[in-house]
Amino acid sequence: MADQKVYQASTTAPVNIAVVKYWGKRDPKLNLPTNSSVSVTLSQADLRTHTTAACSSSFGSEDSLLLNSSPQDVTGARTQACFRELRSLRAQLEASDASLPKLSPLPLRIVSENNFPTAAGLASSAAGFAALVRAIANLYELSSSPTELSRIARQGSGSACRSLFGGYVAWQMGEKADGSDSVAVEVAPASHWPTMRALILVVSAEKKGVSSTSGMQITVATSELFQRRAEVVVPRHMLKMEKAIKEKDFEAFGKVTMMESNSFHATCLDTFPPIFYLNDVSRAAIRAVEDINTKAGKVIAAYTFDAGPNAVIYYEEENTEAVAGVLKSALGNLDGWQGRDIKEQASDNLDARAVQVLKDGVSRVILTQVGEGPIRTEESLIAANGEPITK
Repeated sequence: MADQKVYQASTTAPVNIAVVKYWGKRDPKLNLPTNSSVSVTLSQADLRTHTTAACSSSFGSEDSLLLNSSPQDVTGARTQACFRELRSLRAQLEASDASLPKLSPLPLRIVSENNFPTAAGLASSAAGFAALVRAIANLYELSSSPTELSRIARQGSGSACRSLFGGYVAWQMGEKADGSDSVAVEVAPASHWPTMRALILVVSAEKKGVSSTSGMQITVATSELFQRRAEVVVPRHMLKMEKAIKEKDFEAFGKVTMMESNSFHATCLDTFPPIFYLNDVSRAAIRAVEDINTKAGKVIAAYTFDAGPNAVIYYEEENTEAVAGVLKSALGNLDGWQGRDIKEQASDNLDARAVQVLKDGVSRVILTQVGEGPIRTEESLIAANGEPITK
């Protein structure tokens, strides 16, 4: 009788929020970007994907993926590319060591859970593909480094390559046509600058109007600003950002972060027809950050927006009251402040109309900080018999 054993491994993986943005592909099939990018990995205590990867001859013939208890299509080119590359690495191991169980031909069963809303502009696909690749690599007992795995995760979701590391991460765009040098590398570990905090204003947990994938294609095809951004603006921002992180210079970090977000959304606006990821609530958040910085007399808070309306506001721990405390005094009735020791500070220097727009439009806050990369866990989402564990 064939071996029906269920082999499995589990991991958690983090969300990352870019401070130098990835937007535009030079090769859509391989997810090769038109520019490099830098991100901050956020704490998994607040935002993470937990994934178990299993394989067994008892699983029938098809690969499957369950995300937050709902079946997902795994036949897409991106997911298949990840499966194919990881299987190929496992097959090489099996070829070199006959004593290893033959896992590479077996169907995969992946079960994944997010502790945050999917497709709400919270970089869920980044955490999702990073967790998927890391869990299968663990299942296959691959010795690949995070940078080597980032080349595979990138093919699932571009920004996923950055979620294979903790701390501060650069995705180098690379130059080779095959994408072999388009990989993520650590700029600095979380321990280098552990005082970085992030406050996320969740504007709405609805799916966004224009997906990132189609948005990028239209921008590349129609925006003239885009060309200058890729060739001039981003390379300059990359140098400044990596220097700011290495020197733990928040003012420089904050300034580049905000200018970079503005530049990215300007190219979206310069796309034809224009793409509007920011809305009135987003603009009110920008105003609030500007008011906080004006009062401080320097940059102590920095906003950034991905392809969606949610504001991510970075600040250092020493400025918690001046940033988060001020926003709490304006938005203290929202979910997310509970259990956090943040002293309110008067918010009367904030623009009153902006505060009203934020009160009406923000559904909850998420308070988090810089964190670690994927973590192997014994907590499995798949039972010994191969069935998903329902909570």
